[in-house]
Amino acid sequence: MTLRPILIHPDPRLKKVADPIAEVSADIRKQADDMIETMYDAPGIGLAAPQVGILNRLIVMDAQRDPEAKPNPMVLINPEVIWESEEKNVYEEGCLSIPDQFAEVERPKMVRVRWLDVDGKTVEEEFDELWATCVQHEIDHLNGTLFIDYLKPLKRQMITRKMQKLKREMARGK
Repeated sequence: MTLRPILIHPDPRLKKVADPIAEVSADIRKQADDMIETMYDAPGIGLAAPQVGILNRLIVMDAQRDPEAKPNPMVLINPEVIWESEEKNVYEEGCLSIPDQFAEVERPKMVRVRWLDVDGKTVEEEFDELWATCVQHEIDHLNGTLFIDYLKPLKRQMITRKMQKLKREMARGK
C-alpha cells in the first residue's frame, strides 16, 4: 500500500466532477487500499478519489468513533444517494483537503446509498448520524463540491485565503 498526497484547496481538481468507474479492476482495488491507508494516516474518517488527484468515483470511509471498536473501513465505488430523510442534522465538518478548518453544515440526517463494492457487487445501505454526514460529504467531493460551498460567501472566502497562505508556506518548506 502507498500513502498518496492529499490535495489542498484551492486546487482545480477538487472542483471537477469525477468520472464513473466502468469496471472494478485490480487497479481500482489497489487505489481503494491506498486511499484507506492515506485516510487513516491523515487521520480522517473519509476520503474521495479527487482528493488524491484521481478523478474517478471512489470513496473510502470509516466513521467508527469508538476507540475500543475495530476499524470498519468501507469502499464505495460509484456511490449515489437514492433517498434522503426530511429530518436534518448539523455536524461540525472538516476536510483533509482543507486542514484545520471546521464549520457547521446541515444535511439530511439519514440517507440510503447504492454503490459497487470491491467485488463489483451492488450494495444498498442506509446511513444515519455521522455516517450519513460522512458519506454525503465524500459524495459531494465526487461532484466537485466542498463543505465550504455550503457556507456564507464571506466565511468561504476567509477559509480559502487561509488555505492559499498555507499552500504558499508549504511551498516554501515551512
